[in-house]
Amino acid sequence: MSNHFSKRAKEWDQLDRRVDGAKIIAHNIEKRVELTQEMDILDFGVGTGLLGFEIAKKVKQVYGVDTAEGMLEKLKEKNSKNLHIVPIHQEIIQEPLTQQFDGVISSMTLHHVEDIEAFFQTIYKNIKKGGFIALADLEKENGTFHSNNSDVHHFGFEESSLYSIVKKSGFNDIKIENINTIQKPHGDFGVFLLTAKK
Repeated sequence: MSNHFSKRAKEWDQLDRRVDGAKIIAHNIEKRVELTQEMDILDFGVGTGLLGFEIAKKVKQVYGVDTAEGMLEKLKEKNSKNLHIVPIHQEIIQEPLTQQFDGVISSMTLHHVEDIEAFFQTIYKNIKKGGFIALADLEKENGTFHSNNSDVHHFGFEESSLYSIVKKSGFNDIKIENINTIQKPHGDFGVFLLTAKK
């Protein structure tokens, strides 16, 4: 997966739909979670930081983890003195992080994760008691969202099965709601935001 995304990193931010989508996700996270200047946040699948930089304006520090080195290189170019994300090049399910965070955010990365149960069990350990997750991804779709499905493990998610996985991992106060529709020439694709507390 990482190689495919590394190659696409240079032009990743040039798609308006992608940039606007990240802003919509950030706005909805802020509506549902109280972000404070004391918080350390992990952006899972940070990419070039489209979501992470929006959230970084509201918190103490965003750490961005990704397996695609090319994406993290692009992220580093965007870092500035006033606004920066700490890049982490790691596969956190196979090699978990030891640090704990006040929250984990993510934009359109879950459907690229093969073992969803292992993912939620892993990040549960990385969140402080009382911390949150706010993860946005595709609602169930027919496999046509991506033109190339080689790195896609899930064609979106069905709400009830995702809810039960998150619950089983130990999270509480789970909410899943539609926040956006991505319009492509061949169809409309719903995007949900999943929020929960530890």
